[in-house]
Amino acid sequence: MKFAQDYQNEGYVITAYDEASITINEKPFHQSLVLNNTRLRENWGIADIVQLQAQHIEQLLEMEPELILIGTGKRLVFPEVEIYSGIIRHGIGVDFMDTGAACRTYNVLMSEGRNVVAGLIIE
Repeated sequence: MKFAQDYQNEGYVITAYDEASITINEKPFHQSLVLNNTRLRENWGIADIVQLQAQHIEQLLEMEPELILIGTGKRLVFPEVEIYSGIIRHGIGVDFMDTGAACRTYNVLMSEGRNVVAGLIIE
């Protein structure tokens, strides 16, 4: 899906996505990644939600978000709560959704000035 509006002057914005890639500020990426308004980690190191571990959660927490979105791939899958309990202990909101929905939600929240971090899995 290609987004019509372009927020490139406002930080890292998802400008398009499909099942095999996510395009950020017109640059395509073909592996899972983490981003917020000011930082982009180009390789999150996982290709499937079943690989999600505490160290992946720590990479999200390093960005000091108020809210974390995790795109779980082509379909919504909830990991075991023990894996992401560190987010909850920090009092940070977390939401799981398929990666396409996470891309759309990230752009909306980021455009509203929210301190959101997205961990996006590309299978």
